[in-house]
Amino acid sequence: MFPKIMNDENFYNKDVTREEWEHSLSQDDYHRSGIRFARRVRLPRLFGLAAMFFPIAGALVAQTPSGGWWLLLVGWAFVWPHLAWQLANRSADPRSCEILSLKADAIVAGIWIGLMGVDVLPTAALVMMIAMNLTGAGGIKLLSAGAVITAIAALVTLQLTGIAPVFTFTPLELWLTLPVIVLYPVVFAWVSYQTAIRLAEHKRRLELMSTRDGMTGVFNRRHWEILLRNEYEKCRRGHCEAAILIIDIDHFKTINDTWGHDVGDEAIIAVTRQLQLTLRAGDLIGRFGGDEFAVIMSGTPAENAISAMSRVHERLATLTLPCAPQVRLRISVGVAPLTPEFGHYREWLKAADVALYKAKNAGRNRTEVAA
Repeated sequence: MFPKIMNDENFYNKDVTREEWEHSLSQDDYHRSGIRFARRVRLPRLFGLAAMFFPIAGALVAQTPSGGWWLLLVGWAFVWPHLAWQLANRSADPRSCEILSLKADAIVAGIWIGLMGVDVLPTAALVMMIAMNLTGAGGIKLLSAGAVITAIAALVTLQLTGIAPVFTFTPLELWLTLPVIVLYPVVFAWVSYQTAIRLAEHKRRLELMSTRDGMTGVFNRRHWEILLRNEYEKCRRGHCEAAILIIDIDHFKTINDTWGHDVGDEAIIAVTRQLQLTLRAGDLIGRFGGDEFAVIMSGTPAENAISAMSRVHERLATLTLPCAPQVRLRISVGVAPLTPEFGHYREWLKAADVALYKAKNAGRNRTEVAA
């Protein structure tokens, strides 16, 4: 009846590398992740390039470039952000496509730095924006690659155009650049904050999925056994009382075979509900799969555990399932108080399982305590 214990130290302490995690993702999951990544980059790029149009244009006036450069500036500032998003959105690998677009941003930024003659304030604002985007997308590794690309592009542009670096700025460039320097970090921080909120919520949902049973909402077996191990160690150190219960729905297979699995599911949910209504908030309920449940009652002697189960028996005696009023739910319970004789928490769990066998052999619909 009681399946092999799943708790294993190596299993719970196993480290999963990023490469293993990404390998485990399906193709659709990886694609959706890439789309979300490209969407996070989209807003900072839209705002940043549009805002940089004005300080770059102010610096280029002094260099009097040809009309083609002005067309390139307009396209880069106002068309390229939308094009980069469409390329990523339509790509089979959106993340890699977006990384290439960020490197393209670094190349074009280097070109503008060269054409501006390394004008101090526009160059500083442009470098800040590109550096924040690269670091936010790929950390120091991508930032280093982008810095090299930008520097090379700037040096090549200076060499090909013959523009001499001036390292100065005018009052007009100051006023055109200040909004970028002040507002772009705010926009970037806001996007990062929204991402952090979504990640925290996603983490919370994953934690619930990894620790809770999907049907009943109580702890799943794996997590319940972790809680049992912790409770055992805490009680052994503090010499405190505790009891565990193993609960089985009587004749559950007959209910499933006679009334169908939908009624069986309703029976499982109904028993869970009665346990939650009767037991204390601090009692830890777990579902072991099928029709088996387990409960950790901290600071509780066997007598109190038996009393609690008596109330559950009484509740179930008058309970009817809306979908099958003829079904009468009964449970068998094995109780094992913690004693010094248990050298391992698994021995404690086994004692409760033996008590459950005793209850079933004695006629079911009863509670028995481990000898």
